[in-house]
Amino acid sequence: MRAGVIGTGYLGRLHARILTEMDLQAVGFVETSDAIAAEVEENLKLRRFESVAALAKEIDCAVVATPTITHFDVARELLEAGVDVMIEKPITASADDARRLIDVANERGRIIQVGHVERYNPAIVAAAPLLHDVGYIEAERLGVFVARSLDVDVLLDLMIHDLNLVLSLLRQPIVDIKAVGIPVLTDKVDITNVRLEMANGAVANLTASRVSQDRVRKIRFFGRDAYISVDTREQEVKGYRLSGRAIEPLDITVEKKEPLRAELESFVECVRNRTRPIVSAEDGLEAVELAVRVAAAIDDAVVKRWRHA
Repeated sequence: MRAGVIGTGYLGRLHARILTEMDLQAVGFVETSDAIAAEVEENLKLRRFESVAALAKEIDCAVVATPTITHFDVARELLEAGVDVMIEKPITASADDARRLIDVANERGRIIQVGHVERYNPAIVAAAPLLHDVGYIEAERLGVFVARSLDVDVLLDLMIHDLNLVLSLLRQPIVDIKAVGIPVLTDKVDITNVRLEMANGAVANLTASRVSQDRVRKIRFFGRDAYISVDTREQEVKGYRLSGRAIEPLDITVEKKEPLRAELESFVECVRNRTRPIVSAEDGLEAVELAVRVAAAIDDAVVKRWRHA
């Protein structure tokens, strides 16, 4: 199997490095920055291609790690050239573009996997089978400010991970959304708190910030008879179960592994066996659609605040 990478910024270089260590042929990459390209060529001994079209002729699958606003154009060109793609999250900047990509993939018989890497995190993998009758979810995804992914707001930059986790782990329609969010260091929303109510009455309270002092990646699940706490950054899971009137700890084993490697291994396996990815294009679309609804709720909250000012 022959693989390539489009975009070798921070994440793209990680993808490129892992691909060179896997059981496949890492053919090359496309990068607009001469300085970054020279570094990748030197460190990873990969060939730089002048365009997506040139690389597409030489590969079977590709990772798209370009800025979000370019995901649609890059992925469409690859799909139309017969290349399977793993697109970094979010799948696209808009739901309409995601639907169009899905149509192209279906027409060409190609695979799209979306880079919601938390789904491949060993801590989430270990916790998922333990989640039963979850009534409340609390998630914190906090990061320090970095000058990347600023073409989108914090919803598509960070919170998209937790939106995908809520949708994929609970499989419940979202019936009500309340949200607040403000710009801090950019002209887009940089910090937000969201309350999602699901059709079965469960509630998720999510906080995401890209202007915090610390990096936090925690999500807690409260069920009828158990509490599961997951730290995806440290790949740790703690759980407690109610037994009568006593609280007993759960014995949970996490087999630690680089999540990005697990994600890429899963993608390659899907390409080889022509199977549906754990995070499909439809999953990516669903997360973007929910992010759009949350953004609308934030706008509504702003309007109400101004009316009462």
